Amino acid sequence: MNSYCTYALHQIEVAVVSIVAIIDKLDEADLLVKPTEDKHSVGELLKHIAVICRADFHISQGAAQEEMSAYYAGVSIHNLKDIQAELLSNYSYLEQAFREMTEEELHHEMTSYWGVTYSRYEWLLEILGHVYHHRGQLHAMLVHCNGKDPKVPLFE
Repeated sequence: MNSYCTYALHQIEVAVVSIVAIIDKLDEADLLVKPTEDKHSVGELLKHIAVICRADFHISQGAAQEEMSAYYAGVSIHNLKDIQAELLSNYSYLEQAFREMTEEELHHEMTSYWGVTYSRYEWLLEILGHVYHHRGQLHAMLVHCNGKDPKVPLFE
């Protein structure tokens, strides 16, 4: 595998492991906390985080909006253990997919259904940013809105 992919995947794994550790510190009732009325709850955010690796990978492969809607509709997550399992499974899926890509495939440009074009490697970096963005949101929601600091290291 391309060494840059190895490094990027490692950083995604760091985020995923820290999210799993944060989830370990939560109670099912925490999923219902909604810090801002018109925004997502902690549970809704966690469900989104859990599918980022696989969903964004599908988008990076050119999945149509209808395909993505069907993917999201097929996801069944009901509790903290489901979220952890989905998150870990989807990271493994992403890692395996990138392990199998050739240099040529990594440089191949793909266009999302909304019109953004990146190389597959750039899509990997987008996934990295997406996971870290929402992990930061989760941490801020828990600490500043829910008064619950999970005390989980966010970086190595």
